[in-house]
Amino acid sequence: MSPGFWLHHAALEWRATLERNLRPLGLTPTQFNLLASAGWLSREGELPTQQQVADMSGADRMMASKVIRGLEERGLLVRRADPADARVLRIELTPAGRELASQGVRTAVDTDAQLFGDDGDLLREHLKPIAGHRLPS
Repeated sequence: MSPGFWLHHAALEWRATLERNLRPLGLTPTQFNLLASAGWLSREGELPTQQQVADMSGADRMMASKVIRGLEERGLLVRRADPADARVLRIELTPAGRELASQGVRTAVDTDAQLFGDDGDLLREHLKPIAGHRLPS
């Protein structure tokens, strides 16, 4: 069978395992990806836009908006209008959001180690250039 077949089924297994492992934190993989993406993008000091967070996480605009609203209701992040353009929303993690994102990252790293073991680095090097076609620059 093709590599794409195996990649697809490996991705399904990875997501299912990640979902099980994130459940004790009260996060779904989509919530985690959006929260972690917001944290990652804000590491340079500038607050990312909601669209940048959606793009980085791979979520579509409508899904991201809905999930981010839920994360905001839980007190994990705050959405603010951009001073230069009120139509643009900037995302800022709260201290609770930063802590939960950090716990989620540790869970994701542990999940990768659980599924990929010592081959994780090799697998990353093979997948990174392929995924690079989708990721925002």
